[in-house]
Amino acid sequence: MSRTLISSGSPFEAQVGYSRAVVQGGWCFVAGTTGTDPETRAMPESVVDQTANALKVIGKALEEAGFSFADVVRVTYYITDPAYWDELGKATAPIFGEIRPAASCIVTGLIKPEMKVEVEVTAFKG
Repeated sequence: MSRTLISSGSPFEAQVGYSRAVVQGGWCFVAGTTGTDPETRAMPESVVDQTANALKVIGKALEEAGFSFADVVRVTYYITDPAYWDELGKATAPIFGEIRPAASCIVTGLIKPEMKVEVEVTAFKG
């Protein structure tokens, strides 16, 4: 079974030793993705903007891997404040509203204080 590694060009990938996504068989595993703007590398203040940025990066990785958001079967949200849960839907509902993957949300700390959300997805083509 072949294995394909997808990179987003993030400096963290080489520094830490991971891929933005890994495709193995009919599966695509996308690494936890935070809200850094993929073009400017700036971190917006809003959790909604951070989530939208994370989803842009994830969408690009899925596309490069030959998948789409329609193939997502699992999503995990990591947020630093439970109050952010009510805000996430502004960025996630337009993408996942009809797809409705299995989802979890975990309140936790992230590696940098300006990070409010991290999103991780798993996609499958059967």
